[in-house]
Amino acid sequence: MDDLEKAILFSFDESGAVDSVLKSQAVNYCQQFKENPSICTVCIEKLCYCKLVQVQFWCLQTLHDVIRVKYAVMSSEEKGFIRQSVFSMACYDSIDEKSSVRVLDSPAFIKNKLAQVLVTLIYFEYPMIWSSVFVDFMPHLSKGSVVIDMFSRVLNALDDELISLDYPRTAEETAVAARVKDAIRQQCVEQIVRAWYDIVSMYRNSDFEVCTSVLESMRRYISWIDINLIANDAFIPLFFELILSDGLSEQFRGAAVGCVLAVVSKRMDTQSKLSLLKSLQISRVFGLVKEDGESELVSKIAELLTGYAVEALECVKRLNSENANMISMELLNEVLPSVFYVMQNCEVDSTFSMVQFLSGYVTTMKSLSPLREEQLLHVSQILEVIRTQIRYDPTYRHNLDVLDKIGIEEEDRMVEFRKDLLVLLRSVGRVAPEVAQVFISNSLASAVVASPDRNVEEVEAALSLLYALGESMSDEAMRTGAGLLSELVPMLLQTRLPCHSNRLVALVYLETVTRYMKFIQENTQYIPMVLTAFLDERGIHHQNIHVSRRASYLFMRVVRLLKANLVPFIEKILQVLFVSPTYNNCIITMFILHTSAVYTYSFTVQSLQDTVARFTSMNYTSKELSVSEDGSHIFEAIGLLIGMEDVPVEKQSDYLSSLLTPLCQQVQALLLNAKTLNPEESPQKITNVQQIIVAINSLSKGFSERLVTASRPAIGLMFKQTLDVLLQILVVFPKIEPLRSKVTSFIHRMVDTLGASVFPYLPKALEQLLAESEPKELAGFLVLLNQLICKFNTSVHDIVDEVFPAIAGRIFNIIPRDTLPSGPGTNTEEMRELLELQRTLYTFLHVIATHDLSSVFLSPKSRGYLEQIMQLLVNTSCHHKDYVMRKACVQIFIRLIKDWCARPFVEEKVPGFQNFMIEVFAKNCCLYSLLDKSFEFGDANTLILFGEIVSAQKVMYEKFGNDFLVGFVYKNFPSAHCPQDLAEQYCQKLQGNDFKGLKSFYQSLIEKLRLQQNGSLVFR
Repeated sequence: MDDLEKAILFSFDESGAVDSVLKSQAVNYCQQFKENPSICTVCIEKLCYCKLVQVQFWCLQTLHDVIRVKYAVMSSEEKGFIRQSVFSMACYDSIDEKSSVRVLDSPAFIKNKLAQVLVTLIYFEYPMIWSSVFVDFMPHLSKGSVVIDMFSRVLNALDDELISLDYPRTAEETAVAARVKDAIRQQCVEQIVRAWYDIVSMYRNSDFEVCTSVLESMRRYISWIDINLIANDAFIPLFFELILSDGLSEQFRGAAVGCVLAVVSKRMDTQSKLSLLKSLQISRVFGLVKEDGESELVSKIAELLTGYAVEALECVKRLNSENANMISMELLNEVLPSVFYVMQNCEVDSTFSMVQFLSGYVTTMKSLSPLREEQLLHVSQILEVIRTQIRYDPTYRHNLDVLDKIGIEEEDRMVEFRKDLLVLLRSVGRVAPEVAQVFISNSLASAVVASPDRNVEEVEAALSLLYALGESMSDEAMRTGAGLLSELVPMLLQTRLPCHSNRLVALVYLETVTRYMKFIQENTQYIPMVLTAFLDERGIHHQNIHVSRRASYLFMRVVRLLKANLVPFIEKILQVLFVSPTYNNCIITMFILHTSAVYTYSFTVQSLQDTVARFTSMNYTSKELSVSEDGSHIFEAIGLLIGMEDVPVEKQSDYLSSLLTPLCQQVQALLLNAKTLNPEESPQKITNVQQIIVAINSLSKGFSERLVTASRPAIGLMFKQTLDVLLQILVVFPKIEPLRSKVTSFIHRMVDTLGASVFPYLPKALEQLLAESEPKELAGFLVLLNQLICKFNTSVHDIVDEVFPAIAGRIFNIIPRDTLPSGPGTNTEEMRELLELQRTLYTFLHVIATHDLSSVFLSPKSRGYLEQIMQLLVNTSCHHKDYVMRKACVQIFIRLIKDWCARPFVEEKVPGFQNFMIEVFAKNCCLYSLLDKSFEFGDANTLILFGEIVSAQKVMYEKFGNDFLVGFVYKNFPSAHCPQDLAEQYCQKLQGNDFKGLKSFYQSLIEKLRLQQNGSLVFR
């Protein structure tokens, strides 16, 4: 063993026996040795005499690398020596008389590497230099399986390295591949095909492995050689003989299946494809697919049948003649039952898009009316495939029920996986609605009586089908109960599912009931059943909090839809919601029998608080429960029920009083005892108050402003009293942000509910909210003021005038005078809150200016902040990266000009404002900010901002007259290198009435000035 061989062994060592330093030295030695001018000769010699596979692999890899990189600079003698040596090794010949080692006796990975080297030579030399490489190989095949195997490996490597389109190729590789394929087609493809046939015929009973390798190679080449060489009376019968022979290995038979699939998938004109498909008599293999579903052969047969079906469907789509279309449809109908079996019972190849194929088939049925019996049967089978595919794996049942990490991942995966399948279901529902409804009805009926070990998944799948079917139905069909729907919905409501305690089943059940609510609207006799489903243990009283919360939301939606129809049931609904669980035994009797007993609705404080806690618990984070699972929706539903004008006024007052009084009493009790609360009690008590506020807030959503202020003011009085109680929270707990947030939300609600009658409560509320507010709360405070201004306009002038100085003082102490910092390290929670406060501030100023309240800026208390406000607005209008914010600031200036400036000869309302607008705003915003190349005219938001800036110039000219022209045009345009003639044209456009023309001209002017100043202008 020489030094090179030792170095190779050391470099390949993975046992750890070789010292790392020594191994590194060995690697370096081998790398340096590759630079030896005679490296190819050394490698070939080693391959002739050395049996060490590490050395053989290194030598072959080195040969491959050297040929690939240095072929162009090799001498013709060296190329000839390499060519002859490599080919001799591949043909099991000796290179010289002394060689004692045959590479083909080595392991498979060495032979694969030899094939790769040979293919590299083919890349450079075939057919220009070495035109006979494949022809020269043929005589050597008679040496037996060892050379046949090598020949197959060479063909496979040629496909992998050069021909196959499964890998990305460079333009050069694509050109070489075309050259090689053309040469093979012209020169030797018939000889290769003949060799394939002879080898398989000769060795089919003696050497399964070599036959398998030959068929695998053949499969790769069928796609680009003449199909008649394979699709003929010799090969096709041979393939099917092999496929149907029980005595052969599965790999051998599977390789024959792969060849048939390659024939089926071969690209050709549609009429030829139809003739080919018909000639195959594919029905011969249908029975094989029902053998052992785990076997490799069955998987291959499954691929063949699905591939055949895809091609048959393409023929149906593309052939127009009646006879050809009929034949292609017959072929498709013949294979479909087996394809449906494959879809339900076998592992389908990833390249086959099951949904795409079935969708294509369903599309062809849309043109057929009516559907024949065979096609109706296929529709049922498609539905069965969909049902099978969308079913959850029972393995994950517990994970999905408790919704742990595994359960969440599996549910997310299935939601995504189901999307296309359910789209397919809706297509089927439109093509054959009756078949779909019968299938779903039967599925639901059979799922209910299924064995417990699969009952959950069967029921969930059936309900999901019923839910999705609703999306394919028109509103009219839904209302009238078209087809079997009039039976399906009552069956759904009456069925007691044994697995209803399961989260997935309970959720999809409630979603499905809600989906068909339009039917219930037209068939009100089923309302008691709907109420029972939502209010018993299937819905809001479900043991799973996720189901209970979702039921609350869906019940609220049901109430919105049924509303007036629910008036007779209000007392019963309230009783179910606010009584002890034992009362639930009476639910069915109450709703179904429509009992007339008089129930008390004077709920105990404890039962009410229990209900509030159950449906508004804060123990669940937003990540665990979605917005639609917020339990406060149950109180919104109650508010919608008792807030209707259809409810008698006395009962309405009683209902609302029975709810609000005990809740307010609890808040008052807590406020009275606030100072005596110990640290252990305090968090729970505060949580209780939050829950109560959420409940009252949601409850109030059902009451309109007209009802509480005009038709039934007594109801409004109750909400005012409630507001008075809740505002005390801000006094007693001024620094507890969650409470302040909940109270603020309630004030928002009361502004909408009580209208102007809320005014007396606002000064106290706003004072308390402003007193301890952080940036996040301050933004919320501004949002509240925005709501008030937008709703009441100038009616809130005094309120805004009173709080504005305090707001301005707080904000200018928080927000920097310049722009907020950006870049790395600034994406903190604090910075995000400041950005939100800044955005809300601009909105607030914009709302003030556009609602005739700009006089607020000029009041004695606020005037001290005017300069800071103006500087902030002009800085933002010029520099802010958010163009929407810049636009808002420009609009504010436009409105202020209109409010504060009048022509002609009127004393300035705000001394110095006109000069500021001309010398600061016009110069910096209307000129210099536009000359900055970051102002991209191609952006939509930029163009909108530009339009506002031009509007501002027009308004300034209208209000300031020639003062604007002198101060803006004649002072600033020259510094921007603007020619005199363009400045004069601008003045003419500005004085005219064509705004679009002015805007277009000014954009053109700015673009010309950018070119002229070419970066020399210093941006102000």
